[in-house]
Amino acid sequence: MDSLPDLISQLGPEIEDPEEETFLLYSQPMASQNLGFIDPKARSIDVAINQRDFTIHQSPGILSSSRAGGTTGAVLWKINPLFAEWLSSPSNPLFLSRALSRSSSLIELGCGISPLNALALRPRIARYVLTDQPYVLKLLQQNIDANPPPFSSSSSSSSSSYPSSSSSSSSRRAKHAASPSPAHCADISFRVLDWETDQVSAALTGCPATTSFDALVACDCVFNYALIQPLVQTCADVCRLRTRHKAAGAGAPPCVAVIAQQLRNDDVFTCWLAEFRRHFRVWRFPEEMLPEGLRPAAGFVIHVGLLRDAGE
Repeated sequence: MDSLPDLISQLGPEIEDPEEETFLLYSQPMASQNLGFIDPKARSIDVAINQRDFTIHQSPGILSSSRAGGTTGAVLWKINPLFAEWLSSPSNPLFLSRALSRSSSLIELGCGISPLNALALRPRIARYVLTDQPYVLKLLQQNIDANPPPFSSSSSSSSSSYPSSSSSSSSRRAKHAASPSPAHCADISFRVLDWETDQVSAALTGCPATTSFDALVACDCVFNYALIQPLVQTCADVCRLRTRHKAAGAGAPPCVAVIAQQLRNDDVFTCWLAEFRRHFRVWRFPEEMLPEGLRPAAGFVIHVGLLRDAGE
C-alpha cells in the first residue's frame, strides 16, 4: 500500500534536529495567543466547522479548581475548532493521500470535554475513540449528545463506555428528526486513558474485530515538562498496537501520529520533539497544506510521526 509514502513525499525533509526545528518555528513573527482558551468563563461555546454548527459545553468551575491531575481539559482551546475543520476538510492531505478513509479507525489522546474532531470526522471514517481522564466524561458525553449527526433521527449513532447523558439539544434533535439517516456515520466512543497510570491495549478500540488504529491524534497536549515522557510513550504504545497485531492487520500500513499544538514555551517544545524523535520519524505539515489560522505565524504547528520500527 503506497498511501503513506505518497503523504510523506509531500511533507518535505524529515526533521533531524529538534533545536533547528525550534529555531525555524520560533524565530519568525508569531501572533500572541495567550494561554489559548477561547473563553474560559463561558458555559458553552458555539463554533462552525465546514458549514456545520456545533455547541460545546465546558466547565469554568473545574478549570479554576485545584483538582489533582490537571484541569485544562475542562474548556475548549483555540486550536480545537481550527484543527477539526482542517482534519475533516475535503482537501486534507491525510485523505487525499488515502492514508485515511471511510474504513479508518482513529484514537485521540487528551480530548478533554471536546469531541469536535470526532464529530467533524464522523461522515468520513469508521471509528473514533476519544480518551482522557474520567473527570471529562460527563461533559464530553453531553457534547456528543448535543451534536447529533446531520440528517439523523433522535437516536444517536454514537456509543460510549458509560451511560449517555439525558441532557441534549432538543432543538437540534427536532431539527433533524424528520430527516433520513445518513449513509455513513462513524462510531464514537470514549475510553479512560491516563498516560501515567493506564496500560495501552487493543481493548481501547472497543471492537473485538479491530485490534489497532490507523491514526492517532493529539491536539494541544504539549504544555509542560512533566507530561512529555508519558505522552510520547503513550503515543508509541498506541501506534505499536499495529505491529503487535500483524495477524489481524496483515498488509495494513503503520499507525500515523498527528500532533497539533500551540507554540508556547520553546524549551518545552524542544524537549517534546527530542523525546518524540526517540520513538518516531517526524515531519512537519508545510504551510501550503494548512489554512492561515493553523500556520506557525498564527502560533500553531502540526507534525506527523511514524514509529521508527514500523516501516512504511
